[in-house]
Amino acid sequence: MMKQNSSSGFKIIIRNVITNLKVKKPATEAGRHARRAVRKRFSTSQIVFVLAIIFLFLPLFVLTLYSFKTTKDTHFSGLSFIWYEQLFLKSRPLWRAFNNSIIIALSSALSATVIGTIGAVGVNWYRFRTRLYTQTVSFLPMVLPEIIIGVSLTLFFAALDIRLGLLTIYIAHTTFNLPFVFLMVMARLDEFDFSIIEAARDLGASELQTLFRVTIPISMPGIVSGFLTAITISLEDFVITFFVSGPGSTTLPIYISSAIRFGVSPVINALSVVMILGTILLTYMLRNFLKYIAAK
Repeated sequence: MMKQNSSSGFKIIIRNVITNLKVKKPATEAGRHARRAVRKRFSTSQIVFVLAIIFLFLPLFVLTLYSFKTTKDTHFSGLSFIWYEQLFLKSRPLWRAFNNSIIIALSSALSATVIGTIGAVGVNWYRFRTRLYTQTVSFLPMVLPEIIIGVSLTLFFAALDIRLGLLTIYIAHTTFNLPFVFLMVMARLDEFDFSIIEAARDLGASELQTLFRVTIPISMPGIVSGFLTAITISLEDFVITFFVSGPGSTTLPIYISSAIRFGVSPVINALSVVMILGTILLTYMLRNFLKYIAAK
């Protein structure tokens, strides 16, 4: 019995020795990074990221806080909804400018999306002599300073004897929104599998049917992204709009610029908070919508 116990104990010792003598596998890159992350709780990149977030969002927090002030001066004496009441009940010129901005943004973004999508599909589908030249010229409004575009458009409208107003703002916004839509749709089409188009043509679909039933549905995430980008750029543009606007065509950026010449009004702060909340809500809804389109 003692001999059997000693033999089993000796086997256990030998097994432990062999286990300890096994060569350990080298740690993977992911494992080393994970241990380094545990060992180093706050890296330099994380600190820089936190500071950047604070730098970006602290002004928005101050803006929100100042929209609830009771007075117009810089001293904070209490909380009140008086400026929100004045915004919604006593600021007709402001809302008129806001309506002009919305009308211009939606109409110019829609026009730029239609033209930019057709242009991107044409440049991507067909091979013609001036194809590269067309792509290069279409990106010029993106790289040119806005003041140059504004001055050139003003001279163009003056040469054609077109009265400055909402129409000229619409044409100008469509012009500088077009390259952004074109670029986003082109980026989507570059990932496009053209064997699907060949399959559709083999099954008897015409070129128009292939465009509306295959190409445009697959390119829809790029089209929607271009449309939303065009709306954003149109809503916040000031420089070009300043040059091509006329009497009775004041947009929201121009109205705000003229309103804050003698100090920032708390009504503008309240409007900014309302627009921030609306943008967050709209972004969340459209994010889910784009996920739904991409999944299909």
